[in-house]
Amino acid sequence: MRIKIVLAIFISVWIALLVRVYYISIKSNAYYEEIAKQNAVKVDELAPLRGVILDRNLNPLSVNRLGFSIGIKPRLSLKASREILDEEIAFLSSILPDFSVKELSKEYLKADSAYNHDFVEVIPFIPYDKLIPQFAKIAQHDNLMIKITSKRHYPYGTLASHVIGYVGKSNTQDVAEDETAKLVGFSGKTGIEKFYNTVLQGVKGEKKTKVTAFNQIIEQVSKTLPQSNDLILSLDLDLQRYIAELFSDDSGAVVVMNAKNGEILAAASFPEYDLNTFVNGISREEWAVLANDLNHPFTNKLVNGLYPPGSVVKMGVGMAMMNSGIVTPTMTFESTGTMELGGRVFRDWKKEGHGIISYARAIKESCDDYFYKASLKTGIDNIAPFLSKIGFAQKTGIDLPREFIGTVPSREWKKARFGKGWSQGETLISSIGQGYFLVTPVQVAKYTAFLATGNGVTPHFVSKINDEALDFPVDPNIVSENEKRYLKITRDAMYEVANVQGGTALRHINLTAPFKIAAKTGTAQVVGISQTDKKRMREEDMDYYQRSHAWLTTYGPYDNPQYVVTVLVEHGGHGGSEGGPIISKIYDKLYEKGYIKLK
Repeated sequence: MRIKIVLAIFISVWIALLVRVYYISIKSNAYYEEIAKQNAVKVDELAPLRGVILDRNLNPLSVNRLGFSIGIKPRLSLKASREILDEEIAFLSSILPDFSVKELSKEYLKADSAYNHDFVEVIPFIPYDKLIPQFAKIAQHDNLMIKITSKRHYPYGTLASHVIGYVGKSNTQDVAEDETAKLVGFSGKTGIEKFYNTVLQGVKGEKKTKVTAFNQIIEQVSKTLPQSNDLILSLDLDLQRYIAELFSDDSGAVVVMNAKNGEILAAASFPEYDLNTFVNGISREEWAVLANDLNHPFTNKLVNGLYPPGSVVKMGVGMAMMNSGIVTPTMTFESTGTMELGGRVFRDWKKEGHGIISYARAIKESCDDYFYKASLKTGIDNIAPFLSKIGFAQKTGIDLPREFIGTVPSREWKKARFGKGWSQGETLISSIGQGYFLVTPVQVAKYTAFLATGNGVTPHFVSKINDEALDFPVDPNIVSENEKRYLKITRDAMYEVANVQGGTALRHINLTAPFKIAAKTGTAQVVGISQTDKKRMREEDMDYYQRSHAWLTTYGPYDNPQYVVTVLVEHGGHGGSEGGPIISKIYDKLYEKGYIKLK
C-alpha cells in the first residue's frame, strides 16, 4: 500500500513537471518570443528639425544654425570615477577655451545621477566651424560623445521681435503640452514661435535596430524620418525695416493690414529687443535692463498694450448713437468748449468750442463737446453693446499668444468689476475714449477695417504652412446691414479729417502717392486734469511720461480701401503731428512697392 502511495506521488510530480514544461515550451512560446524580440530591438526617437519662419518673399526671419553638442559618460561623478571626470573636463576646456572647467563641471554635476544612463550634455551647442578642427581629438575619447544639433538664430536681431518671438529651453509645462519638446529640448516662448509651436516643432521620427545583449547594432529594422514644417508669413521684411527706421527712438506700435482680408503686411511694437539674447537664456543683468526700462521693450504692445483709445473711437460711438434713433446725423449741439455736470467741468480740447456742430463735423474737428452732449442724450446702454460688436473688449483672433481684450465700460461691467453703479459723467468720458475704456493697437486696426469695408476681418501673420495656404474667413455680418447705414457719412467725415480745412490731420498728412486716405486722430490722456486748472498745460510742456498717447488710424485709398495703417506713439502728445508723417511715408512706400493699386 505504501509503495502504491509513493508511486502515485512520484507519477503526480512528473505529470505536473511535464505539464509545466509543455506550457513554457509550447503555450508560452509566443509570449516569450515577444519579450525576446523587445529585448533584441532598440527603438530610437529621431528629433525633428524645427521649421523655419520666412517672410512673404521667402527671406529667413527665424532659422536653425547647425552645430554640435558634447556629452560626457554618466556616473563619473561617483568617487571611484571622479578623477576620470576631472580629466575629461580639463581636456575639453583646454581645446575649447570658450568653456571653463567650472562651467562644464557645474553642468555635469547638475544632471548626473546614479540612475542616469544617458551621456550628460555639458555643451549644448558649439558652431560647426569651431568644433571641426578639434573633432578628431574629441572622438578618440570613449567617455565623450559628439552629437549633431541645431540652435535657433534670428538673422535680423531686433526686427519684428515681438511678432516673431523666440525659443527657449523646454520646461515641464512645454513637455506636458507636447512630448516632442522633451526630445528637442526647446520650445517657442513668445510670438509666432509660441503660437505655432506645435507646427514648428514638427513630428518626431523613429529608428528600430536589432542589437546584441551588449547593445551592439546588428541591423536596422526600420526608419521613419522626422517631419518639419515651415511657416511663410505675410510680413514684408523690407517694409518692416523701413517702418522701424521711421519710428526711430519712439515707443509705441504700428499695424499695416490688408483691409479686406486681415493679412498683416507689417507690424511692430517699439522699442524692440534682440531675440538672439534669449535663445540660450538671458543673464540676470541683461534681464534687469529690459525689465526696468520705462518704455517696456519686452511688452508686445500690439496685443498686450492696453491704452485709452481717445478720439479714434468716436466713429464707433457716433454710429452707436445714431443707430439708437435718439441722435441723427443732422442733429446739432452747441459746443461752447465746456460742459458742466454734477459739479464737474468737462472740457473740449478747443477751449472756445466749435459752435453749432453736427456729427460729420464733430468727427472732422474731433469735437469732444459734441460727444459729451450727444452721449448724455443717448445713454451708455445704447453705446456699449455696439462697440463690443465691432470688436472692442473682444479678442481679434490674431495669431499671437496671450492676446488681451481690453475694456468697453458699461453699467454691467462696472457693477461686476467694482460693485458700484454707473454715473452720467462716466458716459461722457467713455464717449471720447477715456476713463475705463482700454484697447489694443490691433483692435483699433481691426475696427478701422470695419469702418473701411463694413466687414469683420481676422488680423493674421501666417499665410502658409509649407505650401498649404491658411484660411482666415471674413465676417460680413459683424453687425446687421441696418446698423451699417451710417458708414458712408462716417467715411466721408474721416476723409475730411485728412483732406479738408479744419480736419485735425490735414496739416500732418502729406502723401506723394496719387490717392487720398481717410483718417482719425486721437489724443489719449495719461494723467487727469485738475478741476482747479483753468487752462490746460501744453503737451510739450509736460514731463515726458505725463504726455498723452498719440493715435492715428487710417485706411486708403479712400475711394477703394485696400490697407489700414494704425500708429500709436506713446507720450507723443498729438495724433496728427506724431502719426501723420509716419503714416504718409508708409502709404507712399505701399504705393511704391505695388501693394496699393489704383483703378
